[in-house]
Amino acid sequence: MRRTSARFRLGSAVAVMTAVVTLGGLTATSGVAAEPVETVAVGTPTGFGRATTGGAGGSVVTVTSASAFASAAQSSSTQEIRVSGTINLSSMTRVTSNKTIIGVGSNARITGYGLNIRQANNVIVQNITFSGSADDGINIEYSTNVWIDHNNFTGHNDGALDIKRASDNITVSWNRFYGQDKNSLLGHSDDNSSEDSGRLRVTYHHNWYDGTNQRNPRVRFGNPVHVYNNYYSNIGSYGVASTTNAGVLVEGNYFENTDDPFHRGEGSSPDGALVARNNHFVNSGTGETGGSVASIPYSYSVDAPSGVRSSVMSGAGVGRI
Repeated sequence: MRRTSARFRLGSAVAVMTAVVTLGGLTATSGVAAEPVETVAVGTPTGFGRATTGGAGGSVVTVTSASAFASAAQSSSTQEIRVSGTINLSSMTRVTSNKTIIGVGSNARITGYGLNIRQANNVIVQNITFSGSADDGINIEYSTNVWIDHNNFTGHNDGALDIKRASDNITVSWNRFYGQDKNSLLGHSDDNSSEDSGRLRVTYHHNWYDGTNQRNPRVRFGNPVHVYNNYYSNIGSYGVASTTNAGVLVEGNYFENTDDPFHRGEGSSPDGALVARNNHFVNSGTGETGGSVASIPYSYSVDAPSGVRSSVMSGAGVGRI
């Protein structure tokens, strides 16, 4: 089942009075008092990122330029940032703690470069097309409680969505990845166990890996990493790889035209553990499993894998929340 789209609601029972100011590509909405303060983020995360609330309760700003976006994203304040139209970044742009970044309508786009969620806690990114970054679409490092949901990723020079360097408690859900080779790396180096062991716990669910060649994801150290109810279509090299002390549960996914849906080890990285259960295969291989994976520490519901193709194609990506 597609998750509900109920909004977070916070605050006390006080009437709302707002003032709106537009300046330099940024519109700010501030409340004199607020009840209920309602976040612009839609739905609630499932999985390791389940505690994430982003900028809920903070000021709401609408940005239409790269300078206004960077100013809001790098602010030390709790903020909900609405992206309107195309933002063309000239470098990877830092996102700090307690931020919600959400696209307005179906045409919000970040291009040129992507987001660097670094040393941050509590960040939501929703409903934005990330395209044509000269680096990554989104890079996450030294960050916790992050929810990446209902976005499109395509045409990035490096990774579409990379998660590394001691990051933890992250959910990646209902995104569409396409036109991408090295798609999603989890853990950047076999030599980084001092930072990554016991961390890099990520849930990937209801994403559409649409012709992405490899790293869907490629995992180091995270255990458990939960990959469930995703749709893999026309994958060129491989779907999921578990390496270097990782433990990955691959559950209830739909693999179509994917010769190598999942395996252990990749390149010079040694085998990690991989457990697969209740997946659906159409014109695909059956994958490689082995080892044991830590138990999943949260409640969740798995859709019937035979129906995942339909639900993900109709529900994943921008404009579907």
